[in-house]
Amino acid sequence: MSKLNRYLIAALTIALVTSFKNVSTFNGTWEYAGDVFNGKTEGAPTEYTLQRKYSAKSYESFLLEKGEKPEKYEAGDYKLNADTCTETQTFSAQDSKLLNVQVKYQYTIQNDTLILSGTLPNGNTVKEFWKKK
Repeated sequence: MSKLNRYLIAALTIALVTSFKNVSTFNGTWEYAGDVFNGKTEGAPTEYTLQRKYSAKSYESFLLEKGEKPEKYEAGDYKLNADTCTETQTFSAQDSKLLNVQVKYQYTIQNDTLILSGTLPNGNTVKEFWKKK
């Protein structure tokens, strides 16, 4: 193998490894960009926007519609450990079977997108995409 080929392989490996980031917090505002729910791909809604605002240990979720005040629909705590995120919903504007239940997700951050993948307590699988604002 030539030096050039070894260099190219090393450069590609570094690029691949650094494109997936583990972090200690999700701090900031993230906008919902769609998901894969039980194998079915769904895009983000077009009539409104969903946002999550993360602090060091908690999050708040808002529904945003043009001409309306932001509506808080969910809040909770989260903890990161390597590539795992454990969330506990502590508030829901609607009846929720996830209230005070820990849900574990695998997470990756690719460029400006947070990807949360996991199996919900009811057995449904989800892979959510959130873009950094």
